[in-house]
Amino acid sequence: MYGLGILKGLSVTLKRFINTYVDDFEWRGKRYYTDEGIAHRSSKDAKGIFTIQYPEEKMPVPEEFRYVPFLVYDEGENGEINNRCTACGICAKVCPPQCIWIERAVDKKTGRPVQNPAAFTIDADICMNCGLCAEFCPFDSIKMDHDYEIASYGRTVYHLEDLMKPASYYDEIRPINSAKESEIRRIAEEAKAAKKAAREAKKAAQAAK
Repeated sequence: MYGLGILKGLSVTLKRFINTYVDDFEWRGKRYYTDEGIAHRSSKDAKGIFTIQYPEEKMPVPEEFRYVPFLVYDEGENGEINNRCTACGICAKVCPPQCIWIERAVDKKTGRPVQNPAAFTIDADICMNCGLCAEFCPFDSIKMDHDYEIASYGRTVYHLEDLMKPASYYDEIRPINSAKESEIRRIAEEAKAAKKAAREAKKAAQAAK
């Protein structure tokens, strides 16, 4: 029958329209602008409109979500910044689109390079967010961010001061991964300390003979 398909389509829209008000009444004002309400509208149990009211509302991103990389630094007891990056250049080598550039710092007295970046640049417009830089970093110093709202009218290029974020920020956005990496580092440090203690004990035993 002519027009039946149109009527069926409109009936779906009408059903969603009515159920939106029914769902709003059941949630009594908590359906919007709350984490619980966003989770409900993102689930299969949503009856009416399920659109997220962006930018006032934002979908929670999973822990493994990855966007432009950032550099992790540890905060010392006196508030000093201890950058984990040693400017080894592995991340720049494995980067498929070659969007990372690193300049190693130089000791002013000796003129020799030191294990610290003097400049670290990432072109976010080239970055493909693959995460290989974070995967291959041997010092857990470069990680993938969750901040996806970086649109601009010009080129989006991040420098060293833009990329630096504390380890507490990484713990917040990736708690499971951070806990695993901390445990791996702890085991490695304990093994290193045990080897050192064994060497010192061996030396002491040889000196005692």
